[in-house]
Amino acid sequence: MAMEAPASPTAIDQGELNPRKRLKSDGAEDIIKGEHEEEEEELERLLLPDPNKLPVVPPSAVDSNFVHYFVVDFLKPGHDQYIYRHANGLCVVGLAPTHVALAEEGGITAVDFNTGKTDKSEMKVIGKRKKVTSSARFRLFGLFSFNAQHLQANSALCKVFANDKLFIVRCCVKGSLLEVNDKLLREPTLLNTAAAREGYVAILMPKPEDWLKSKDSYLNLEEYKKLRGVP
Repeated sequence: MAMEAPASPTAIDQGELNPRKRLKSDGAEDIIKGEHEEEEEELERLLLPDPNKLPVVPPSAVDSNFVHYFVVDFLKPGHDQYIYRHANGLCVVGLAPTHVALAEEGGITAVDFNTGKTDKSEMKVIGKRKKVTSSARFRLFGLFSFNAQHLQANSALCKVFANDKLFIVRCCVKGSLLEVNDKLLREPTLLNTAAAREGYVAILMPKPEDWLKSKDSYLNLEEYKKLRGVP
């Protein structure tokens, strides 16, 4: 007696005519499709931003990689300085745009790192040198130092001269002095034209606990602009 072949699954067995299974399947496909469309839209927003929302001038490496702090009237009226802090703790110190020396006729004409006890331009820091960030015109380095000078916030970094007047530039932050910008000895006018970039004065590394103690005494960028009325 011949055996009958097993019947193939019917449309009902496969769930094609089962409205609940069909609805569940369609719902899952819609969810997956919706998520895919959202991902495509997000990717498009990232790759093709709205040109109307882009800044007129792209942010510099300094603006992108550093948090800006300011000290105003430090020990003397008009002695305004900046502290740009990198995520790794390094602090770049220099003259704020409203520093009184920059307002002198002719601007700054000379810089001297010999502040009496030591000539900081002759300082040699020993240790591993690792590039942290750079741009075509502004470079910083992280150093694991072994003989860096440990300075106080009011310690003198250098003297600058403008219109036959002398001004003392100070650390503004307690920490280890890792580097001074000896390029200012040859090109002091960088303080007039690029104080926030090539004209920075020094790089220090404060201890985390020292930074936390002093951080609240500084102004942020918006507070500084509001106080000094700068754009």
